[in-house]
Amino acid sequence: MKIITRNILILSFVSLFTDVASEMLYPIMPIYLKTIGFSIILIGVLEGCAEATAGLSKGYFGNLSDAKGKRLPFVQIGYAFSAISKPMMALFIYPVWIFFARTIDRLGKGVRTGARDALLSDEATPETKGKVFGFHRAMDTLGAVLGPTAALIYLAFHPDNYKTLFFIAFFPGVIAIAFTFFIKEKKKELPQPKVSPRLLDFVNYWKQSSPAYKKLVVALVIFTLFNSSDVFLLLKIKEAGFTDTIVIGIYIFYNLIYVLFSYPLGILADKIGMKKIVVVGLLLFAATYIGMAYAQSTVMFLGLFFLYGIYAAATEGIVKAWITNICQKQNTATAIGTFTAFQSMATLIASSLAGTIWFMFGAAATFIFSGLIALLVSIYVTTIKN
Repeated sequence: MKIITRNILILSFVSLFTDVASEMLYPIMPIYLKTIGFSIILIGVLEGCAEATAGLSKGYFGNLSDAKGKRLPFVQIGYAFSAISKPMMALFIYPVWIFFARTIDRLGKGVRTGARDALLSDEATPETKGKVFGFHRAMDTLGAVLGPTAALIYLAFHPDNYKTLFFIAFFPGVIAIAFTFFIKEKKKELPQPKVSPRLLDFVNYWKQSSPAYKKLVVALVIFTLFNSSDVFLLLKIKEAGFTDTIVIGIYIFYNLIYVLFSYPLGILADKIGMKKIVVVGLLLFAATYIGMAYAQSTVMFLGLFFLYGIYAAATEGIVKAWITNICQKQNTATAIGTFTAFQSMATLIASSLAGTIWFMFGAAATFIFSGLIALLVSIYVTTIKN
C-alpha cells in the first residue's frame, strides 16, 4: 500500500512553502516592529492577541469542519489568510493595522489546522499515521530551515531593509495556495445533518471524548504551561555573548535536525508505539532545558539544540497522530482543534510564567524548572493507554 499518497505530498508542499514565508520573517519580526515604533510591551500584547485568536479559532473551525463534513475549503481559506497577511504587515505601520494583519495571519492558522490534520488522518491507517504525520512535519519544518536562510542571505546584501522581506514572503505563500487546488478531498456523507457550532462549542467535545484523549491532552497542556517560547532559548545564547548570525544559525541547525528525524521517528512510532516516542521526546526536552541552565560554549549549545530538534520531531507530529488514533473518525478535526486550542491558551500563559521566573530567579531557574516539569509529565504519559 502506498503510504505517502498524492494528497499527503501536496499538503506537505503546501506547509513547506507556507513555513518558508512565515519563518523568513520570524527572526526579524521583533526587530521590524521596534523600527516602526512598537515597544516591548506592545509587541507582547500583539503576540498575545494573535495567539488567543489562533487558539479560539482552531477549536471553532475544527468543530465546524466536522459539522460540515468538509476539509478542503478550510485548508484553502486558512492558507490564503496567512499569505495575504505578509504584505499587509508592510503596507501600513499604524498599530491598529499591524494588529489586524497579525490577527489575519493567526486566524488563517486556526481555520486550517484541524481540517488539514483531519485530511492527513483520512489518508492514513492507524498503522501508518506516525509515518504520515512525521513526513508532513519534516516537510513543514524544512520551510523553517529555508526561510531563515533566505532571510539571512537577503539581509547580508540589504541590511535593515526589513519591509521588503514582507513582500518577498508573499510569493511562497501564493505558491502554497496554488498547491491546495490540486488536493482531491474524498466525498463523505454525514450520518445526520449537524447544526453549525457556536464559537466555544468545541469545549463540549471534551465531555464526550475518551479517557485516553483527556489524559493525553491534560498532560500536554500542563507541559505547554511550562514550555516557554523558543525565543527564551535564543535569548540565552544571545546573553552568552554570541552574534545575531550565530543565534539564527543555531536556530536553523535545530530545525534541520527536526527535519532529518521527523520521518524516521514517525516510522519508529508506528512500529513500537507512539507513547514510547513521545515519552522519549519529553525526556530529551528535560535534558535540553536543564542543560541550557549551564551552557556557555558553542559546542554545548549545538549539542543541546541537537537534542531539542529530536525532541520536536518525537512529539509534535507524533502527538497529533496519536490523537487521531484515539478519537472517532467523524470528530478528528474537532479533537485536533480542541487540543491545539487548549495548547494555544497554555502558550499564552507559558511565556509570561517563564519571563517572571527569569526576572525573579534568573535564567537557570527558568530552564531547570521547565525541565523538571517535563520529567514529571513524561512519567504521567506512561500511564496513558495507546
